[in-house]
Amino acid sequence: MIEKKVGKVTHFFGKISVAVVELTDDSLSVGDTIHIKGHTSDFTQKVESMQIEHKNVERAEIGQSIGLKVIAHAHENDIVYKVIEE
Repeated sequence: MIEKKVGKVTHFFGKISVAVVELTDDSLSVGDTIHIKGHTSDFTQKVESMQIEHKNVERAEIGQSIGLKVIAHAHENDIVYKVIEE
């Protein structure tokens, strides 16, 4: 299993459990598995849905910021990795 950095968390909305992720290194698609890791965060999940400007998108490219529903608490500056099955 390989992990490739895709970006970082820039904001977290606790009430709705949504992380804002800035894509700096790779694109991300619905269905991808991601690993979010930081000082106190460390969890893996599948991307069920993501939004740009409150509109659902299937794919986001480098340079875009996305809203992502997460299963655990994420923190600003947590690194987001895409998990690639070998």
